[in-house]
Amino acid sequence: MTGQLAATGAPVCAIELDASLARKLQHLTQQFSNLTVVRGDVLQTDIAAIAAGRRVHIYGNLPYYITSPILHHLFSFADVIDEMHIVIQTEVAERLTAQPNSKPYGYLSVATQLYARPEIVLRIPRDAFRPPPEVGSALVTLRFPGDRAKLGLTNDAAYLDFVKLCFAQKRKTLVNNLRSIASPDDVRKALERLGLRLDARAEQLNLPVLARLHRELSSWRREQNGEM
Repeated sequence: MTGQLAATGAPVCAIELDASLARKLQHLTQQFSNLTVVRGDVLQTDIAAIAAGRRVHIYGNLPYYITSPILHHLFSFADVIDEMHIVIQTEVAERLTAQPNSKPYGYLSVATQLYARPEIVLRIPRDAFRPPPEVGSALVTLRFPGDRAKLGLTNDAAYLDFVKLCFAQKRKTLVNNLRSIASPDDVRKALERLGLRLDARAEQLNLPVLARLHRELSSWRREQNGEM
């Protein structure tokens, strides 16, 4: 994949943790002067520093066991990314692209769609790999930006922490899942003000509705703390 990308003539930066694979990539630099190899962990890599003021496209076969941490790290550089094209486990791909009222929809769906517009481009059978993995794979394209600009958020991290609470126990109602930040009565009042069912669950709400509920409860908490 690195060779194919470098052959386009565009600047390519290959991030590789494994020493033997990094050495193989380093040999490619003799053929492609536009290729730079960065030895290190992508979870510790400053994508903005590599971008150096340019907007970037990211390509990769993500290690399945740390897909979520890698995505969250990359999302922190959303402002410099145009597109991502990644091969990941099919189950995770379905979670990234899931919509409300579907089984895969959850926190990762919201976190992904906050920053990007994900699409499953290709489902890859197990026998396409040697050795075959135990799970299916999919190529996913994520186009930036996502819904963040439309939601009017002042703090992405606070919103995602709130969403994580909402989905803490997926089959429980919001009234139950939000007990740590508001009383059941106050959550019910907030739901009522937003025209939502009092027994609503997070899996039923899209990103804008979750954002409105977050603002409603944040405003209530500031009032309780005498900040308004």
